[in-house]
Amino acid sequence: MTGTVVRVKGLKRYFEPKTGKWYAYHRKSGRRLQSEFGTPEFFAELAAIDAETNGQKARAGTLAALIESYRRSAGFQSLKTRTKSDYQKILEYLKPLGPSPLSELTQGWVARLRDKTFEKRKRKFANYTLTVLSILFEHAIEQEMMTDNPVGKVKRVRRATDAPEANRPWMDFERDAVIAVIPNHMRLPIALMMFCGLDPQDALQLPRTAVSHGRLDTRRGKTGVPVWVPLPKPVIEALDAEPEHSTTTLTLCANSYGKPWTVSGFRASWRPVKQKLEAADKVQPGLTLKGLRHTVATILREMGKDHSIIAEMLGQKTEAMAKHYSRRADMSKRMAETIADLDAEVNRRKTKDV
Repeated sequence: MTGTVVRVKGLKRYFEPKTGKWYAYHRKSGRRLQSEFGTPEFFAELAAIDAETNGQKARAGTLAALIESYRRSAGFQSLKTRTKSDYQKILEYLKPLGPSPLSELTQGWVARLRDKTFEKRKRKFANYTLTVLSILFEHAIEQEMMTDNPVGKVKRVRRATDAPEANRPWMDFERDAVIAVIPNHMRLPIALMMFCGLDPQDALQLPRTAVSHGRLDTRRGKTGVPVWVPLPKPVIEALDAEPEHSTTTLTLCANSYGKPWTVSGFRASWRPVKQKLEAADKVQPGLTLKGLRHTVATILREMGKDHSIIAEMLGQKTEAMAKHYSRRADMSKRMAETIADLDAEVNRRKTKDV
């Protein structure tokens, strides 16, 4: 018995010997389809590409129409640039499901999407997809396109109990090891992250005008909260050692070509540095650039600074995130006090017994 041959108009398929897989491309747009050929998701993705390529308006009552409506809304347009970019990644991920009728987007549909997304893109992306979906559905309720939010009772994917801590604080010897070997064109971004607590993206995109007279005056990209700090000595030294780059480069930091860094480009340069240090046992596994924000918060908390000061330093809107970033310092302090009390009590009991 032979299988049925499926031919789809406007589609180009080819076999890649290296991977041993068939790939499908939309002829008119040249875009490759991501879904498995012949599945319902595949035809939904194809229909969405056809509609977009042909300039067709999304069909009313579908997820695609909801996404279009949300993108035009004041709520979306007023988002910070970085947040809007993060949302866009999820909206693009949802695009193949655009033809799905809103009436079929039930709690079970959301749960199945969560599981499939977790399988393909892991926990963080799956949970962020739920967050953006929930915002979409709240917009739909506001616009009277839906009556309830099916994300409400769907649980987020929990972190595995044996998973390593994400973005852990760096140890002192690890900071010293990195400073000793980091190339000059990477030194200033690292110093801004390590001593000012800047997020990697904020450090790399910092404009030249943000630094003057030994002070840093900027805003955190994600929250818009002002950040004003006198520059620590290591940052000033890194500024002095920064290789000259073109005056047309508006960012404070530049790569080895004198051009602005991209986050992906900096991570690509950082990776071999970290790997060499790990191989030489000079740092432990698990170092991340984002972990330097946690490092700053932890050190400040160990110095006795309160959470409001830490929140101001890191450009956070609430003290809740400052507590989250400095939780290891708080735990260490409480445990040190607890162990001291326990030790005193054990010794007291020994004396009493004698």
